[in-house]
Amino acid sequence: MESIESLKDSLKDDKNREKKIELGKMLDKIKFNSQGLIPVIAQDVGTKEVLMLAYANQLALEKTMESGYAHYWSRSRKTLWKKGETSGNTQEVVSILVDCDGDALIYLVRQKGNACHTGERSCFYRSLWNAKMNE
Repeated sequence: MESIESLKDSLKDDKNREKKIELGKMLDKIKFNSQGLIPVIAQDVGTKEVLMLAYANQLALEKTMESGYAHYWSRSRKTLWKKGETSGNTQEVVSILVDCDGDALIYLVRQKGNACHTGERSCFYRSLWNAKMNE
């Protein structure tokens, strides 16, 4: 006869298996572009500030989900990178959102330090246009 603890463990395994199946179905719906990449917007989970735009391949997305920290694909260096690996400005990923077409993601993150390599909090610190310019 199985102990209550081993029954609980097997139930946990079944739930994990179901979650993995559902996750697999969701990942199958992600539309990577012809280079195998998908755009990812990093957004502060608390303030909703848009921090940066980067790209992820399937490996970067998997590493993000495994570790809980943002991973991206560098198009210029052609390599996987963990945000903040050298700078310490990490992004703890709280949630990943998928757009209606499955071809863009949002990482909702807890940003440590600045997101932009220029030293700015957000990469979107410059304004191209706003309605007040027409007044």
